[in-house]
Amino acid sequence: MTVEPGELEEYLRQALADPCAFSRLSAGMHLRGYQQEVAQAVIDSVLYGRGLSFVVMFPRQSGKNELQAHLEAYLLTLLSRSDCEMVKISPTWKPQSQNAMRRLERVLKKGLVTRSLWEKESGYIYRVGRANIYFFSGEPQANIVGATASTLLEVDEAQDVKIEKYDHDIAPMAASTNATRVFWGTAWTGQTLLARELRSARQLERADGIRRTFVIDADRVAQDLPAYAHFVREQVLKHGRMNPIVRSQFYSEEVEAEAGMFPAERQAMMHGNHPAREVPLPGRLYAFLLDVGGEQGEGGAFPDTGLLEIGAVKRDSTALTVVEIDMATLDDPVIKAPTYRVTNRRLWTGANHTRIYAELLALAESWKPRRIIVDATGIGAGLASFLQKALGGRVVPFIFTAASKSALGWNFLSLCDTGRFKDHARDGSKLQAVFWQQAELCQMEVAEGASHGLRWGVPDGTKDPSNGQPVHDDLLISAAMCALLDEVKWASGGGQGIIRGRDPLEEMGKGF
Repeated sequence: MTVEPGELEEYLRQALADPCAFSRLSAGMHLRGYQQEVAQAVIDSVLYGRGLSFVVMFPRQSGKNELQAHLEAYLLTLLSRSDCEMVKISPTWKPQSQNAMRRLERVLKKGLVTRSLWEKESGYIYRVGRANIYFFSGEPQANIVGATASTLLEVDEAQDVKIEKYDHDIAPMAASTNATRVFWGTAWTGQTLLARELRSARQLERADGIRRTFVIDADRVAQDLPAYAHFVREQVLKHGRMNPIVRSQFYSEEVEAEAGMFPAERQAMMHGNHPAREVPLPGRLYAFLLDVGGEQGEGGAFPDTGLLEIGAVKRDSTALTVVEIDMATLDDPVIKAPTYRVTNRRLWTGANHTRIYAELLALAESWKPRRIIVDATGIGAGLASFLQKALGGRVVPFIFTAASKSALGWNFLSLCDTGRFKDHARDGSKLQAVFWQQAELCQMEVAEGASHGLRWGVPDGTKDPSNGQPVHDDLLISAAMCALLDEVKWASGGGQGIIRGRDPLEEMGKGF
């Protein structure tokens, strides 16, 4: 589409009448209702010099970044005859600041008016006339002191920007000008910059009645975008509504930074009604999950593993959980993965690995497990190696690091919250009681930043209040390793093939 010279003035008048018209006429984008509310509030504060501070929380994949780009392009065009300086902060330069610049550039290139007016300077400044926007990184080491936001200061993914960085380097950018501030992001814990600003904005709202907070959840997005409801429904079916990432990323609910990992409602989902078994049933599919501890006298601690999270020190017990791989949920069009039912447990305390190895071979001969997941961290590597030589490709070594344990924790929570991990029926056995005690005492700590890292385990020094004996997490860790079985693309009838792909939400917990 081209605009004749005589039509340009009328086109520009219509496009600048409001941000919705601008987005529709210049880039063919129709702002949804919840996007329009944000755009109008921010623009009103900018144009009338109100200097308000807004908090905007959108669920993932609901159009936050697109709204930002169109809002920025609109203000650059509208204020192009003014000496206007806007600043946008992202948690990282690469990729977040670079992605933000690319999105703005696409809108500017597509706009019938802006395509011939915008300029880029020094690799991080975009200009339309006399209006400028600067893109900076909010990383702790980034040197951004001295920039000024005379009109608008944006902090994107504010839950991932350090509070200290904002207070020391970023907030002063708008101090002398009383610029409008917008904190964009997605809910996480109550200890983030986004959460702090949300609390502050809500206090001001109660005081003067001016709306400053826009907390949008999946249900609100679905009103304007029905397809989004289907997408979120799949995530809930895969991971569970109470899963911390589902709650925060799609329902804009803050999660506790530190809490018990297995509250009563989650434990209820983990209880099954199938019996424990000392011997396998013919025709059933089983897997072994082995958390390896040290031998007597070795101390059990591995300082070189980098395991800094709660409960990371290795114990002197080796725990085995035997699970039946129930294919009932494999053919579900959304879940597409089995349910894992605990059938048997073993615990070796202070035993040497030669003895454990021999007993494992005997158990493998009886149960014929399709997969044997083995903790190969530290001295566990030796036992894992011997098992691989004896049992071949069925043995899958797993090395605990901060990142891998974080991922394991998130994935195990997904299994628990969707009912795909089931312990056997209560039978009064000592090992079952120990497992549930470990689950009851397990703590989780959600890390700050974009990694969504999860530190979890029974804290060091925890003791059984009834007898003063130490409580470890060997059986719990062993059981959680069933989440690794989801890496196998199981086929109906018990076969398996390639490793399956992961969905976007699962990937979120991997970067710690």
